[in-house]
Amino acid sequence: MDENLIFDLTRQALWIAVQMSAPLLIVALVTGVVIGLFQALTSVQEMTLTFVPKVGLMLAVFWVTMSFMTSTLAGFFTDRVVPLVGGL
Repeated sequence: MDENLIFDLTRQALWIAVQMSAPLLIVALVTGVVIGLFQALTSVQEMTLTFVPKVGLMLAVFWVTMSFMTSTLAGFFTDRVVPLVGGL
């Protein structure tokens, strides 16, 4: 295995990780900002107000995007990793 091949495979693996985590991170960021604005406007400083909706929305988005994440990871593994391990 050439070191350029290893670097390319690592770069692709990191890009796959970014693609898979982006929906969850975007939902967490937007939910946090919206709830933070709501808390700042109403002066309500309750910790469960930030935690429960954020976790609920992240679980919902994870459930919706689970097939995308699975197919992306399985495609990367079967298209890139298995041929390298098999020596093709």
